[in-house]
Amino acid sequence: MFEPGHLHRTNLPGMPEFAVDIYYEVRHDAEQGQMMHFRMVGSFAGNAFEDEFELHRDTAFNFASSITRLAAKHGFHPAFGAVLRNHKEYDLMFDDIREKLKAVPGEPVNLDHLLKDGF
Repeated sequence: MFEPGHLHRTNLPGMPEFAVDIYYEVRHDAEQGQMMHFRMVGSFAGNAFEDEFELHRDTAFNFASSITRLAAKHGFHPAFGAVLRNHKEYDLMFDDIREKLKAVPGEPVNLDHLLKDGF
């Protein structure tokens, strides 16, 4: 279930039990500028977790990769696919992030930000 700034996902049939809420918002860092802050709260196979990460404005659109890595860190096996496997919800979240950042297609990406953001 998607609403601006929040995505709730639960398992599909044939997958391990999980429930995850992903919250995101724009924050301003005095040194780095505009950042997209993400907070994930949920459980995988009954093990609760909460974690956070930030992406630079220009790398924020690779959020699905960061969410998948974070989910794996907390027990969601990558063999079951991406947590954001529903393409419609992914598209809604992508568009919402673009709107929040007031980003336009074709903006350059700082390669140093890719390294800092773990890509």
